[in-house]
Amino acid sequence: MDNAYPYASYQLAYWYATWYDEVMSPRSTANRGRTAAATPRRVPWGTISREQVVAAATRVVKRGGYETMTIRSLATDLGVAPMSLYRHVRDKDDLLDEVVDRLLAKAWQPSASSADWQAWVAEAAEKLRSFLTDQPAALHVYLQHPVVSPAAIERMNAMMDVFRNVTVDEEVARRAYAAIHTYTLGFAALEASRSGWMPTNDESIGLAEELAGYVTPAQFSAGLRYLLEGIEREVRGTRARVGAELSRATQRRSSRQR
Repeated sequence: MDNAYPYASYQLAYWYATWYDEVMSPRSTANRGRTAAATPRRVPWGTISREQVVAAATRVVKRGGYETMTIRSLATDLGVAPMSLYRHVRDKDDLLDEVVDRLLAKAWQPSASSADWQAWVAEAAEKLRSFLTDQPAALHVYLQHPVVSPAAIERMNAMMDVFRNVTVDEEVARRAYAAIHTYTLGFAALEASRSGWMPTNDESIGLAEELAGYVTPAQFSAGLRYLLEGIEREVRGTRARVGAELSRATQRRSSRQR
């Protein structure tokens, strides 16, 4: 028992020295100060808004970091708890939908006059293709589900109005819009997926490079031109058919009047 007391005294002395070094020493106090300074302070409860959340997500998307963006990382950027963001957004997909919609609203409108319907539609399609390939988050959203956000609906209605002006059949206008829209989305998806492709030194390199040329902006314009020419032919055929039907109806009325 006598030998136990010195050991206990040494242990108490060790614990005290350790406690003083970690808690009470000037060095420990300085470290705590630096840690507190490095830790972002939480903003007061209720001061964060949906607009701030969307703005923070937009900055991340513009930097090309949408894939690694999480609700937690945005909360850290904004200085709030992650659960605070769920008062304003449903989830990451909900947030991306709004971010993409706001970016699309600034990017889709053509400068060409709608009086030249082919030039207007071609520019609208090219702007969407460019937007989707420049903004990976936008392509992600468009490939994930049908986009019915305000800017997307505004764009669709504007294109439908242009097609209605050059056709006399609502169904033709819808088919024309669908053809241009799906071609644009599909081309953008293929172009984006192959953006990092590099040729290798093998015997099929020539063919591979030729196939790679099928997903360039120039090829998109060429394919779009074929589509527009096809739509133009259908429009002329529809007009001729409707004109013939009107002519026959006029003749029948004239015959009855006689």
